[in-house]
Amino acid sequence: MIFVINEENPQLRLINKTVEILKEGGVIVFPTDTVYAYGCDIKDKRAIERIYRLKKMEKHKPLSFIFTTISDINDYARNISDDAYKIMKKALPGPYTFIFKASKLVPKVVVTNQKTVGVRIPDNNIAIEIVKALGRPLLATSVSNHDGSYIVEPKDLEKIYRNEVDLVIDCGPKISSPSTVIDMTGETFRVIREGKGEIFFT
Repeated sequence: MIFVINEENPQLRLINKTVEILKEGGVIVFPTDTVYAYGCDIKDKRAIERIYRLKKMEKHKPLSFIFTTISDINDYARNISDDAYKIMKKALPGPYTFIFKASKLVPKVVVTNQKTVGVRIPDNNIAIEIVKALGRPLLATSVSNHDGSYIVEPKDLEKIYRNEVDLVIDCGPKISSPSTVIDMTGETFRVIREGKGEIFFT
């Protein structure tokens, strides 16, 4: 199934249908402010396991949570320092993934061996509206080829994944650059991956 959704003004009817699919245990492909991503309800263990299989990843490898506000992140991440808050307020919404120690609300199946969780607030209306309608974070990880490159054309996504996922959301081509990943679990912050987001702190 494919929905063509307007990125500037997402159609509420299609957003609500997307959320119905998620609540029924579905896996979707949806746009972010960087690349397209797999998504599912964080409360559905089977859907999470499907995403691990689709990515050919072992369980407990890093996946991200999509939020709508920084205050919502508090429930899922621990030990957020004042400096981390300042950086997030400047960077979000935007193409960044921040890594924190995971709280007990993070499903065990996605907690990494380091007990961390990645958090995102993408600058993308479709992703934000899905999370708002769902009422809780959306689990996400980028859609990539086996060589690490990214599929940016919706028609290619639909062709490849029509039998693998329950829905592909088409909002047009995306860029082939992932989010910048910043580890905030230590006293000093570390850039794990440089992506679309500029590094504005040292």
